[in-house]
Amino acid sequence: MQTKETYGLVLYNHHYRESDKLVKIFTETNGKHMFFVRHVGKSRFNSVIQPLTVAKFILKINDTGLSFIEDYKEVESLKKINADLFKLSYASYVTALADVAVPDGVSDPQLFVFLTKTLSLMEEGLDYEILTNIFEIQLLERFGVSLNFHNCVFCHRVGLPFDFSYKYSGLLCPEHYDKDNHRNHLDPNVLYLVDRFQAIQFDDLKTISVKPEMKRKLRLFIDDIYDNYVGLHLKSKKFIDDLGTWGNIMK
Repeated sequence: MQTKETYGLVLYNHHYRESDKLVKIFTETNGKHMFFVRHVGKSRFNSVIQPLTVAKFILKINDTGLSFIEDYKEVESLKKINADLFKLSYASYVTALADVAVPDGVSDPQLFVFLTKTLSLMEEGLDYEILTNIFEIQLLERFGVSLNFHNCVFCHRVGLPFDFSYKYSGLLCPEHYDKDNHRNHLDPNVLYLVDRFQAIQFDDLKTISVKPEMKRKLRLFIDDIYDNYVGLHLKSKKFIDDLGTWGNIMK
């Protein structure tokens, strides 16, 4: 067991026995680990083990069993996200995606930074739907999925009204539409945006504005990509899907 001081993001917690909890924390240096907290109701750790809390933790990390929280500082709670059902739903989904994208105990500081920055931008008020789309597209490689949304798979030309082909796992330009009679018939602007999402920098996000109809098309295409190439069916994703049917009533 090693003692480590590292930033961490609380993914979730659940009850263990009568008064204890198990807390899953994604650490910047050591990946994801499960931590045991005894007598939570009386513990000084109670406030810092809530989901979507970021802090600098001092941790005793066990590679083969439960780990333990020794201390913490620099706590950041995402208050605006937690106060908004819609933001909270999308934030919970991206954290769940990150959780399944890499095995427990595997260090992935790049993913940690990407996830915490995405949540920070949601907290700042940037478009949580588009931030989620960007996160999903850039996370595909963690699932072993590498797709080219930039040029035609046959002639490699760029900047054309492309369509997507599952047959070739890539783009078709107008001259090669006939290569796949079952191509998607997508709005080319969807593929233009997805191509941008693959390599977009955080500083560019404040300039992106996407209309509701285009958001709907993006959502459908990214869902298809995940269904066909990843095969995930997360409860948190089903919840945000349901927001589209009953959530507007609550707004």
